[in-house]
Amino acid sequence: MRHRRWLRTGFGAGLAGSATVLLSGCSAQDVEKHLRFGWPTGVTDQATRMRVLWSWSAVAALAVGCVVWGLIFWCCIRYRRKGPELPKQRREHLVIESIYTIVPFLIIGVLFWRTVVVENYVDKISAHPYTTVTVTAFKWNWRFTYIDTDAKWPGHTGSQVTDFADTVGSSTQIPILVVPVGKTVRIVEHSRDVIHSFWVPEFLFKRDVIPFPPGHDNHFEFTAFQVGHYVGRCAELCGTYHSQMNFEVRVVTPEKYAEYKKALVALGPLDPARQPEALAAIGEDPAATTTHPFKTDPHARQSS
Repeated sequence: MRHRRWLRTGFGAGLAGSATVLLSGCSAQDVEKHLRFGWPTGVTDQATRMRVLWSWSAVAALAVGCVVWGLIFWCCIRYRRKGPELPKQRREHLVIESIYTIVPFLIIGVLFWRTVVVENYVDKISAHPYTTVTVTAFKWNWRFTYIDTDAKWPGHTGSQVTDFADTVGSSTQIPILVVPVGKTVRIVEHSRDVIHSFWVPEFLFKRDVIPFPPGHDNHFEFTAFQVGHYVGRCAELCGTYHSQMNFEVRVVTPEKYAEYKKALVALGPLDPARQPEALAAIGEDPAATTTHPFKTDPHARQSS
């Protein structure tokens, strides 16, 4: 009895001491950071849903692990052999067998349900997004076409994709996708050659860009809630210069976004040089700032 009392007292003291060390001096931000378990915070509504799903799935896994570890150690101590006689054996215990059969199915059911809910939210397509951008991937570059631009270039009255504002990268310029903050953005993906993948780490999301026939392109939507510059990459091995197939997502205010599209239209037909000019016209950095390790300064790249 004295030995058991010592074990209970020691376990309680150890648990209390561990909790004190872990929780002392931790702010709400520190707790949230640890609960992310290595995931970035995310800058879109969809990323927040996925991060929360990941965090609580990890918490559930840790809780189940603690219960299992506790039962293992408890059995090792409680039912250890103390003499020549074997400890009391427990077989065909209906209550215990029912618990360890039903509980895992309940856990799986809850995790499956939450996963379906989050996936449906991430894949949801709204009837009227604020803006639509066609992302065209090709070896080894990106083209962004803002197909909902009302204004056309002078002398163009048709409805072809080339009549709308778009940008493309070059050997000295990383392509930049400009989107409005707090608004629903629809991305329609298309590949001209092989399979690529549109990946923005801060979105916690990527989707393959597949050379489907017209009308069958992949698409998705997101709503960014934080202004900033975010690196984008191709996440599908697509050839020799796959590692340099970078782009940048520039999240700006809706007012700046509207001005940017007008600036692109005013600068004339598709020309890689007009991307920095349009960005400078709205007070933004004309060159990408996040696509490391590829140099983002065009003058530095030319001199290297």
